[in-house]
Amino acid sequence: MKAAVYYETGSPSVFHYEEIDDPSCAPNGVVIDVEVVSIEGGDTLNRQGGLMAGSPHVVGYQCAGVICETGSDVRDRAVGQRVVCTNLHGSHAAKRAVPANATWRIPDDLDTARAACVPIAVGTADDCLFEFGHLRAGETVLVHAGAGGVGMAAIQLAKRAGATVLATASSAEKLERLKDYGLDHGINYAENDFVSAARELTGGKGPDLVVDSIGGRTLQGSIECAAYRGRIITVGGAGRDPVTPDLAPLRPANKTLTGVFLGAELALNSERVHPMIQGHLSALSKGELAIEIDRSFPLAEAAAAHEFIESRKAFGRVTLTVE
Repeated sequence: MKAAVYYETGSPSVFHYEEIDDPSCAPNGVVIDVEVVSIEGGDTLNRQGGLMAGSPHVVGYQCAGVICETGSDVRDRAVGQRVVCTNLHGSHAAKRAVPANATWRIPDDLDTARAACVPIAVGTADDCLFEFGHLRAGETVLVHAGAGGVGMAAIQLAKRAGATVLATASSAEKLERLKDYGLDHGINYAENDFVSAARELTGGKGPDLVVDSIGGRTLQGSIECAAYRGRIITVGGAGRDPVTPDLAPLRPANKTLTGVFLGAELALNSERVHPMIQGHLSALSKGELAIEIDRSFPLAEAAAAHEFIESRKAFGRVTLTVE
């Protein structure tokens, strides 16, 4: 099969598009003919310096396509079914082998490309807001990186839950477009101090919940700007900022800081998370949720796709297509 592989971590230029062996099907697994790859934030971080499962290494958490083989122990999946799947690596390829319980059926009236973008981003947003963020109707939430996959999902889910939604982005154009997804107030972090802006937009109180996917100095600001008894969710380090935040401001205001990692919940609480994600696929098929795909690249151009993501110009998701 064809795959975008690398032999060492580094810049997008490490990618090679070449022929490698097809994956084998485990007794509890399925093999998928991949049609669309959703490039996740963790994919770029892993390519930059993450662990390699082998050499050559196929990076990538999430993709969607059609099942072409099932393992002997699999009873609830069949050849010919369209599914979206997640796993630690292997998405940037024409075929992928995953455990059957790491797949979700794609509704008949939902296109494969948008389905490919759902589990990690929307599932993470849901957990940040509700399972760990305890967001309630009438509260205010600040979502960092509002134009990214998790950010756009969080804006929609929070608005649907009756919250007032603030979000940061790098341009006025992105913030204006996010209003179509439920954004109430945008903060251009390239031109304004988001801590001061968030306090001003909440009458000096600060947001009840902050969803922070950036880390470092941004996480420090998130801690500072949250309301009394505010909740701060840290979910990744997209900013690649090595600064370690000072946690002392949490105590005087009885604030809480919680780390969220969807992968752990998928592994340890699948009975909760799996139907939650399936519900979001259903909502997307009914028009109750929107996925914005900014740009799609052929699998052979994985390097260009990763470069585009790292340029921070994308509004929404970036995908790879397998022909």
